[in-house]
Amino acid sequence: MPPAPHTPTRNPDKRSPLGLMRQWWLRLPPSRQDRFATLAPLLAVLLFLSAIVVAITYLRYEELEREQEAVTRDVEYAQQRLRLRLLERQEQLMRLAREVDNKEISSEEFEFQAENLISQFPELLAVSWVDGRRHVLTTYASPSAPPALVRQPGSTLAPNESDGSFDLARDLRQPIYSRPLGEDPRQATLMLQVPLTEQGRFAGTVMGEYSVDGLLRFGIPPEIMARYAVALIDDRQRVLAGSLQSPNTVLRLLPWSAQPLEHEVPVSPVGNGLILKAQGYRTSQDIVGSGFFWVIGALSALTVWMLLGTWRHTRRRVQAQQALVAETNFRRAMENSMLTGMRALDLQGRITYVNPAFCSMTGWTEGELVGRTAPFPYWPDEDHDQLAARLEDELSGRSTPGGFEVRVQRRDGSIFDARMYVSPLIDPKGHQTGWMTSMTDITEPKRIREELSASYERFTTVLESLDSAVSVAPLGSDEMLFANKMYRLWFGTRGQGHRHLVDLAGTQPSPSPDDGDAVDAFAGMPTETLTDAGSENAEVFAEELDRWLEVRTRYLTWVDGRLAQMVIASDITPRRNAEAQAAMQNERAQTASRLITMGEMASSVAHELNQPLTAISNYCNGMISRLNEQRISNEELLSALEKTSRQAQRAGQIIQRIRAFVKRSEPNPMPSDVAQMVSNAIELADIELRRQQVRLSPYVAARLPSLMVDPILIEQVLINLLKNAGEAIAQAGRPPGERYVELRVGPRRLEDEEVVEFSVRDSGNGVPDEMIERIYEAFYSTKSEGMGIGLKLCRSIVESHHGRMQVQNIYNGEEVVGCCFSFWIPVHSRLLAENTAPSAPSASLTDTERAR
Repeated sequence: MPPAPHTPTRNPDKRSPLGLMRQWWLRLPPSRQDRFATLAPLLAVLLFLSAIVVAITYLRYEELEREQEAVTRDVEYAQQRLRLRLLERQEQLMRLAREVDNKEISSEEFEFQAENLISQFPELLAVSWVDGRRHVLTTYASPSAPPALVRQPGSTLAPNESDGSFDLARDLRQPIYSRPLGEDPRQATLMLQVPLTEQGRFAGTVMGEYSVDGLLRFGIPPEIMARYAVALIDDRQRVLAGSLQSPNTVLRLLPWSAQPLEHEVPVSPVGNGLILKAQGYRTSQDIVGSGFFWVIGALSALTVWMLLGTWRHTRRRVQAQQALVAETNFRRAMENSMLTGMRALDLQGRITYVNPAFCSMTGWTEGELVGRTAPFPYWPDEDHDQLAARLEDELSGRSTPGGFEVRVQRRDGSIFDARMYVSPLIDPKGHQTGWMTSMTDITEPKRIREELSASYERFTTVLESLDSAVSVAPLGSDEMLFANKMYRLWFGTRGQGHRHLVDLAGTQPSPSPDDGDAVDAFAGMPTETLTDAGSENAEVFAEELDRWLEVRTRYLTWVDGRLAQMVIASDITPRRNAEAQAAMQNERAQTASRLITMGEMASSVAHELNQPLTAISNYCNGMISRLNEQRISNEELLSALEKTSRQAQRAGQIIQRIRAFVKRSEPNPMPSDVAQMVSNAIELADIELRRQQVRLSPYVAARLPSLMVDPILIEQVLINLLKNAGEAIAQAGRPPGERYVELRVGPRRLEDEEVVEFSVRDSGNGVPDEMIERIYEAFYSTKSEGMGIGLKLCRSIVESHHGRMQVQNIYNGEEVVGCCFSFWIPVHSRLLAENTAPSAPSASLTDTERAR
């Protein structure tokens, strides 16, 4: 019978996990197969090591948890025993305290019972009876007690000895334990304060003092002491009694040995100040098990380290190759994209490198230039000697940092101008291997510079033909940058004429006198703002020329970047003569108005001078009186004479200020200190107030801002108001206790404006309601001897400083008990801007008066 034909069947391995993994492996690309082939052993070693570590660690952790539970249970038991012992001693001391409260025992019986307690319980070192004032009435200490606990009857318990427990027992009326006491932790003691009461009042304490070491020796069961290292520690982790094991660094090598077998718990009823801590004694480790673990771990780590080293080395090599290719491509792209020609020479002057820009400039290829020595093909024939000398300077390191200008010949024979910069070529080891030269084509910038020079010539020709003097000079310098023909005709070629015109026009900023460099003194000045501003005009009289000139100034940025000032001076003498004639006619037309003003001025002078002259008279009379009585020293006489001189000077200043105020429409402002103005006014007005037996109470707020005011005028306003307040009080006939004037100066905000307010309050009869509207009228006064111009002048002064003045009666119910005059001055005054702003009419009038 012939054999049956073979029927092909499926390979059953293809459906198995191994077959499926083989098919997946064959589908991977070769690069991934190499990566998986490298990482597969590493993963296998890591899985093996992880399984061993997990198994050993789990078993060891279970054993440690059982041992930790035993330690915790035994420590809690020892703490309960120690707690019961403390409570028993506490109950005995409380019973002794009750007998003291009930006066059932005397001091001798107290000492006898304390002796019995101490003899029965060794941990108790001393028992004392302390009264409410911390005096020790009676005490008994154990013979083994330290000297600090042996107290004598009648001594006083210091507050720091009880650590606050005595005060707590007094406040809470219950037994209080102190924290462990004593400088030496090994001799620490514990204090128990049992309060005593007498008819509901605190009468002292029965103080028991324990030895912490005795509590440990007699309060902890012996089986616990034999099984564990037991210690009593305080809240600062200091060991007070017992001993603990030092950390074993050998055991820390195993991961499950990081946690020691220990437990700690606060001792009740003492609290967190005393902690019971126990550590289990460690037996010898399983050397074989630990050694087996570390051998396996070391072998596995060595295998992993070798696999990782191979993988990292391969990866770094690939990364280095990629980085090198990227860096080379980047440097090549950067060199090819530069517009500046780069050329490298070795120390012998041979070309070793040129970039595409250099080849493009010269027309020669890189192969034709690299390796060539001087003379180079791009040197013009007529410049060979000059360029050879330049090359020698380059190779010798004598090139200037700012570069040098040369002519370069292209391959087609054309010539262009170039600027070259030379720098040393340093290799990565710090050694010089040659010279690097950069070349820039400056043909177009040079052409533009030549065109600018020609334009400057044309511009100079135009300025030379002008009838006005034109000059340009840097700020703060006598150097002349430009001067036309008319300027040279008037002032010569030097810069003093330019500075003189600027000083006459009053627009010249000056550098700090401490700066030695007049050019750099204006470094950082905002030139854009100055050069964009419009020109400033001024009409001045030049005495050396005997001409009136219209001076126009403007700031500009010079070609070298410096800030300069241009001055244009035009002759306006004919026009000024015509204006002077017109001003004289206008002056004659105002004669009648000036006569009226002179009458008001005379009255104002008489009224305002009365105060400083009165002060001068008072000072002189006082000096005469004290000289006659011979009770004045030279220092006092000199001080009085200085005050008299100041008042005389003030009288002269008053005349000048009132005359200026009448003549001009604006005061003469200057930055003035408010406190100084108030002090000057009080110094003058206080003489009159003391004569009238009126008390002055000034209050000036701190850190007030400076005011842009005329200080003499503001002081005069304050003096007038203070003097009027004293006269009002004298006229009202107030008793001595009510004769006072209050001066208050402080900041205030009115309608989004910062102001400084001055107020003067008096205790007079006030101002009648029907007269309030008329008190500021000229020659109107509520006093029989008054002239009626003081308040009008004060109001005019305040309003000239853009301030306001007001008056208000002070009421107490329906009765008027005083009056308050107040005025305010704005902090940011407009006087400075108005005073410094150019004004053509006022300048013209002043110049006309000078001409007359």
